[in-house]
Amino acid sequence: MNTPSRLVLSLTAVALGGVVFAQLATPAHADPAPPPAATVAVAAQAAAPRAAAAPLVNLPDFSRLVEQAGPAVVNIEAQIGGRSDEALADAEGPGEEEMPEFFRRFFGQPGMPMPEQRRRGTSQGTGFVISADGFVLTNHHVIDGATEVRVRLTDRREYTAKVVGSDPASDIAVLKLEAKGLPVLTLGDSRDIKPGQWVLAIGSPFGFDHSVTAGIVSGLGRPSIDGSQRYVPFIQTDVAINRGNSGGPLLNTRGEVVGINSQIFSNSGGYMGVSFAIPIEVAMNAVRQIQATGRVARGQLGVQVGEVRREQLEELGLTRLGGAFVGSVQNGSAADKAGIKPGDVIIRFNGKEIGSSAELPPLVGAMPPGSRASVTLLRDGKQRDVVVSLTALDEATAGTGRARPEAPATPSAFNPLGVVVEPVTPGNRSKLGLAANQGVQVARVASALARQAGLEAGDVILQVGKAPVASVAEFESALRGLKKGDQVRLLVRNAQSTGLVTLTVS
Repeated sequence: MNTPSRLVLSLTAVALGGVVFAQLATPAHADPAPPPAATVAVAAQAAAPRAAAAPLVNLPDFSRLVEQAGPAVVNIEAQIGGRSDEALADAEGPGEEEMPEFFRRFFGQPGMPMPEQRRRGTSQGTGFVISADGFVLTNHHVIDGATEVRVRLTDRREYTAKVVGSDPASDIAVLKLEAKGLPVLTLGDSRDIKPGQWVLAIGSPFGFDHSVTAGIVSGLGRPSIDGSQRYVPFIQTDVAINRGNSGGPLLNTRGEVVGINSQIFSNSGGYMGVSFAIPIEVAMNAVRQIQATGRVARGQLGVQVGEVRREQLEELGLTRLGGAFVGSVQNGSAADKAGIKPGDVIIRFNGKEIGSSAELPPLVGAMPPGSRASVTLLRDGKQRDVVVSLTALDEATAGTGRARPEAPATPSAFNPLGVVVEPVTPGNRSKLGLAANQGVQVARVASALARQAGLEAGDVILQVGKAPVASVAEFESALRGLKKGDQVRLLVRNAQSTGLVTLTVS
């Protein structure tokens, strides 16, 4: 009878695919016949442990990294205000037909922090443990406005977290859990990473806890279009980041945290291959200050800077684009006291070359108030070195307002710029610290372009182009010969700062 043998072979072949069977081939009434040698060999091969086959393609395997780092990553749920019917509907998730609107509601503007929270309702984000005694790091915008913050670990333990403090400018928040012996992530150094290197994110996108995504570093030192975060040189990656990933770790291939996932850039509202993380050094600088004082203090130079334009190269004595063009200097600031002037180009700060204006604020903001720093600048094509003593960011900007004219004087005639000027009043001259032969005061702004440029009544014009003006007559003389389309640069001073305003003759 050949049927039993065929049955054994067929089942054994199945066993090779991972299924183990008992002896089923021999009829109960017959003496068991010894199986053929080939069958024994096949069965023995099936019973032996299978050696791992060599991969056909060599790709990165992050499974060990995730096993090691995953337990220290937490899910964060923050109650914002009170729970509303709308928030409950949001928590349940959208239907398929609602998905485009869902993305628009939760992502906002390109390059902005992912708004995990609603005005009322539940904010869901990610965080990670930075000390075994319960300190957790996440984004400020995850817990902003929260009345209660709940943290859930991978083993499903939950804690009510205390918000130790947060810093909107760096988008960092520090939480504290009443726990001990927690798993902790190792902190790395983002200054060691390079474009093209692999990085990994662990987070809770759309509530899917501990989702893992991977990609490469796309760029370094990226500025945010959110001006309030100008002190953060973001790490750009192509790691998939979505709502709920905010505050989660960006890990290198050693399992070390090099950044905190915070923003995406999107025209559609969803992930489009461009995401941003806060460098871990920036985050930990904020953490140390929050733990020590509950707030973050930053040094400030007291300048507003912009990019050098191509048409300015010859005038500024530059051979290539680069540096930070000083558009204005705050009165009484560190820059003002050190002699930095509008029109200067800062090319180095503490020895570090400034390639673009966005590189300067993070360098300044990383230093504490009272620090001394060296600044190298170009003025009229000549290099100068000055030393500045940084002031505190809040102190340098607090309590300033625009000066206003105290009494009418003899105004100038209407001119091509649409700016009517008059002699500086004694009170305004004293407020602005001007000498007797400095400037003319704006009496009225008749041009829409001049208003859009920021000129207001009470501002004092110190120069037209590079020519100082000390009287209405000098101002009118400096404007003679202007034609439609010409550009004129004015040096303007008010109670806040001294800066450059460029107007086009209309």
